[in-house]
Amino acid sequence: MNGEEILITALQRAADRAYAVPGYPVTRIAGGVAAAITVNEKVALEYALGDSLALRRAAVIVKNVGVNALADPLVNATTQGLRAGVVVVAGDDIEVAASQNAQDTRFYGELAEVPVIEPSAATMGAAVEAAFRASEEFSRVALLRITPAALAGEADAAFAPPSRGTGTLAAPSLTMRGRVAAAARRTRAMFAWARASSLNTIAGGTAGVGACPGDSRVVTVYPPPGDRFGDVAELGRPFFADHRRLRPPAADREPETMAGRGYYRTLCPTCPYALLFARMQEKGMTAVCDIGCSLLAMNPPYGVGIASYGLGSSVAVAATSTRVSLTGDYAMLHSGINALIDITEKGLPLLCIVLKNKKMGMTGGHPAPDVARYLRWADPVVIPAEDAEALDRHLAVPGHPRVLIIEGCCPEGEEHETVECGNL
Repeated sequence: MNGEEILITALQRAADRAYAVPGYPVTRIAGGVAAAITVNEKVALEYALGDSLALRRAAVIVKNVGVNALADPLVNATTQGLRAGVVVVAGDDIEVAASQNAQDTRFYGELAEVPVIEPSAATMGAAVEAAFRASEEFSRVALLRITPAALAGEADAAFAPPSRGTGTLAAPSLTMRGRVAAAARRTRAMFAWARASSLNTIAGGTAGVGACPGDSRVVTVYPPPGDRFGDVAELGRPFFADHRRLRPPAADREPETMAGRGYYRTLCPTCPYALLFARMQEKGMTAVCDIGCSLLAMNPPYGVGIASYGLGSSVAVAATSTRVSLTGDYAMLHSGINALIDITEKGLPLLCIVLKNKKMGMTGGHPAPDVARYLRWADPVVIPAEDAEALDRHLAVPGHPRVLIIEGCCPEGEEHETVECGNL
């Protein structure tokens, strides 16, 4: 079998779902695993993260330049955490055969602090399962860097037996600073994982990375498995050569909790959306939250939010998990609308709740366009934030996409309320 055939088989064995934006050199891989085609790469990863929340493994298949489009949820997932494994298969067009540049996606490993695995054809089968297990062990997305040479290489197929783990979401008790510190602890543990990985064969001499031959075989390119060899042979920029002496980050203090800090933040004292959040809590709803005021639904006293993966991400993540998304009008216009288009085309059941205050509420209060004008095609139900009867009638997950636009006016001069943890 060649590397491409091995990769397709390995993904079929390991992943429950797959999403793709086709392009050289991964187009045949997307077709081989019958991946769902999405409107863009960001939506593809957000669908996969939703599957993860629902304990389904998911693969995202994109070419090198497509990784740029999914970078926001990729980075945010490291801090938020996940449950079932998520693997981004990134096809790097080394020779610029059908791309606008020769981008090397391995650098996203350092930026997003995610494990990067670069197999040859011989290690391809085992590498896919290892990538999913690493994603679950470290509660973040794993990146599988694929090159045309690795896909074309011939090898005997060898597949690792399936062995599923479960990642963890960031604890609700942690502050944002605490979440970053907790994620950094797992980043340090990734270095020990790389050194101990059976995918690597360290024998000194020249280190062959991915499809390149060498005396040593390096597959876990980030974090590096150490520096026990001389020269490095790799495809693309000298990523591994420049990072092979990298050491784990220094130990940090205990992750900060809200209780340890002494307070949590919630809505403004007279926020019009307090009624909505309260009704959602009474109905036992679980929502994926967006960045913005909707994020406060994760905090006391409401606790209706389960996760948040970045601005505009709640729509697609919710569509494959809780089926309830909570987003602001600016977040919808920023990038959530792309997901809503894809969800509408696929007819996925989703209750998409949009908080319309015509403001960029958490970034200085700058004005935002009227979201209702740009969502007319979605036939939204528009509800005044104070209309309790209408909220009760429409707060239910339908069997198709439904958009609720909740209109409210932010109180002038108020700020998010800070509540002492002793008052919980």
